[in-house]
Amino acid sequence: MNQAVFEGKWEEMRGQAKEWWGKLTDDDLQQIDGQANQLVGILQQKYGYTKGQAEKELNDKLEIEPI
Repeated sequence: MNQAVFEGKWEEMRGQAKEWWGKLTDDDLQQIDGQANQLVGILQQKYGYTKGQAEKELNDKLEIEPI
């Protein structure tokens, strides 16, 4: 996940993130604040994903090729 790409897309996807991952709260979204690693960590915590699963899920949603 390219952090610069994620930061650029964060404002666009912030509302969608709650649709994609219903367990995310407004506090979670505020904590993430455009940081891909924060979102990955929260997905691991809330959904029991491994780091790789969380990164793949994020890349799939953003339609980004992993680097």
